[in-house]
Amino acid sequence: FSIICEETGLCGAVLLIMLFALLIWRLMVIATHAGDLEGALISGGIMGHIAIQVILNICVVLNLIPATGITLPFISYGGTSVAFMIIEIGIALCVSRFIVFRDGQNAEQGETAEEQ
Repeated sequence: FSIICEETGLCGAVLLIMLFALLIWRLMVIATHAGDLEGALISGGIMGHIAIQVILNICVVLNLIPATGITLPFISYGGTSVAFMIIEIGIALCVSRFIVFRDGQNAEQGETAEEQ
């Protein structure tokens, strides 16, 4: 985050924070509209994990808390960190495939609830 702020300035920092806020918001939408409790808990856990990592990393860069060594999701270099983030987003996308909308359509293929 500090390098992005150094290279792109305030606009890049605000854009990055907005992108993370959008990702966290979409994960919250997936968690609240999940078809079962298991999907909601999985999506909520992924949302919490990413939100905590983003908040802690930004707080370390702003010198609000001591250095923790937590990476910024999808940006900081770390093989296992990036791998786990990609796996988590894949699981969240799998949960989002089975969301049923108000009009009875499934998110997966546009099928109605009666056709399934």
